[in-house]
Amino acid sequence: MENTPLKSTPKDVFLHLFNIVTFYLSVIGFITLYIQYISATFPDPLNYYFTNISDSVRVSTSILFIAVPSYLFTSYLLAKDILKTPEKKELRLRKWLVYFTLFISAITIIIDLMIFVYNFLNGELTIQFFLKVLVVLLVAAAVFGYYMWDLKRASLQSKIPMILAGVVSVVVIISIILGFFIIGTPTNQRDSRFDEQRVQNLQMLQDQIINYWTKKETLPLTLKDTEDNISGFYVPTDPGTKQDYEYKIIDPLNFELCATFNTSNKNDKILGPRTSYPTYPFDPLQQNWNHEAERTCYTRKIDPALYKPASSTTPPVAVPVK
Repeated sequence: MENTPLKSTPKDVFLHLFNIVTFYLSVIGFITLYIQYISATFPDPLNYYFTNISDSVRVSTSILFIAVPSYLFTSYLLAKDILKTPEKKELRLRKWLVYFTLFISAITIIIDLMIFVYNFLNGELTIQFFLKVLVVLLVAAAVFGYYMWDLKRASLQSKIPMILAGVVSVVVIISIILGFFIIGTPTNQRDSRFDEQRVQNLQMLQDQIINYWTKKETLPLTLKDTEDNISGFYVPTDPGTKQDYEYKIIDPLNFELCATFNTSNKNDKILGPRTSYPTYPFDPLQQNWNHEAERTCYTRKIDPALYKPASSTTPPVAVPVK
């Protein structure tokens, strides 16, 4: 009489699906994390924005921090269950998920190599691109190799999975710690975001002061004079200390704005001078908003030829002929 195939229980379905989903999340998080590390360490002048890199690193780190332990724990539970009931190694659900993972990893390897060849023929190979392709290739090959071994292994008592679990744990911990050297600690990141907000506030205040001058041909005596309840503009305060920003009139065309910063945006431990990279509107990387971790003042001079007063552009009023 033929043996009846063992059917999956609700517990089996839960564990296998949870295990494979956390595995995919771990792989995606790991690849994304190292791609961002490569982008930060070998920046491309044509496509660089440090804030986006930092955000991606935080997201990837969060995924790894939760998904990897969840995957390893469910893998332990599944291995323990298979040792108790060896027939569960032949569950259809398990084999479908394993072969599907092999399929995804094989396709990833093929596409990765195609992209590499295309860029090679296009003459656009850079160290950044090469390292990114290498990361994807190594991870996909490791996944494919492990699951092929898992399908073919005869002994359920092998210590290789436990060794790999230890290696993966160490690599993930090192990868997360590495992020502190590239994008800074959580405290540094918070200070950096505060400083970015300070620069944006100073930019807005500068625009309002210039707008005030073009309308009235005089600098506002205080920052409060630039407030407008119709447009909805109110003078922002320092996001960290809640104190007012410093404003000083130097002469009729010159003024000064000051703020105290917690970090420096002139140089980065890994990236070097940031001013060599592209700038964007309201971007704290702009050269005329560079600052150190100290009180910094920005002196601005209004050029009447560039910022024409409203009176010089107002058309003459037609006088009706009697």
